[in-house]
Amino acid sequence: MSSYTEIDTALLDLDFTNPRIQNYLQNYPEESRSGELLAMLLGTGTDSCASLKESIKEHGGIINPIIVNHFPDGRYVVIEGNTRLQIYRDFIRDNVPGNWNKIRAIIYENLENNEMHSIRLQAHLVGPRDWDAYAKAKYLTFLSDEEKMPMKELLAYCGGSSKASEIRYMIQAYKDMRDIYAPLCEDDTQFDQKKFSGFVELQKKNVVESLQLHGYDKTDFAQWMVDEKFSRLEDVRRLPQILNSKRARQAFLKHDTAAAKKILEAEDITPDSLKNVTYEMLVNELSKRMFDITHVEVLKLKTDAEYEEKLNALRKVVETVQSIVLDEIDGN
Repeated sequence: MSSYTEIDTALLDLDFTNPRIQNYLQNYPEESRSGELLAMLLGTGTDSCASLKESIKEHGGIINPIIVNHFPDGRYVVIEGNTRLQIYRDFIRDNVPGNWNKIRAIIYENLENNEMHSIRLQAHLVGPRDWDAYAKAKYLTFLSDEEKMPMKELLAYCGGSSKASEIRYMIQAYKDMRDIYAPLCEDDTQFDQKKFSGFVELQKKNVVESLQLHGYDKTDFAQWMVDEKFSRLEDVRRLPQILNSKRARQAFLKHDTAAAKKILEAEDITPDSLKNVTYEMLVNELSKRMFDITHVEVLKLKTDAEYEEKLNALRKVVETVQSIVLDEIDGN
């Protein structure tokens, strides 16, 4: 049973079980958790909330009501809309003109856990107010492992547009970050939730099989993440190609995927593919690259054994041009 009303903001409690901030909240002992801490973790003072705050101020309130659970003990706990409630409280604290003492709300009476899960999932997995992917995955893992929610039910809550494999990838990616990647990080500041999409790509069959084929495992992958070996997270998709190429693999392990992809691009160019390219075009491209060469690369050509092949190729070009153009043509 629910009712639509405007409720006094002072009567409402923020939700300490909010999955969006659980991964941050777990770093604080239970006795130190307060409304002020929760407000800080919700980040209403950050740039990402600026447009929402401005919209609420401009309209004189929220358009979509928050959702509240009224417990038998009398508590009103916000299960959806914590950030918007905190914005109202920020406005009261900062004396922003307007009536911020009451907020639009849909109040449910004593919701069961599964009903609260359903509301959160509908609001944030398929609704307009998105959680970040890591927070979604953490919540899905909780529902799957702790609440024992079957896949069929998770799919239904996710709106039916998701596939079971996608949800499994997200759950396993979260576990890999929690169990393998996090212990390799020196501290919490090195743990980067934004790398989550890379761990999702890790779950793909071809990536896992490629790691195994070349004698690596998920721990190696996690260490590569710590060592910033992936210039772009989508490069995880290229890992099978990189590992299959000896030279690209060496470039990846010594540098990163950007270096490895350059090797792959060069290997994709075969003598047959260059047959129809005029030598004028080839010469112009080579000249352009020589003009753009950096001082660092020149030093590497001079001192680094790994650049010996490149240096020999350049010498061969110079010798050939000297022999054909200068000696044969100019020398008559």
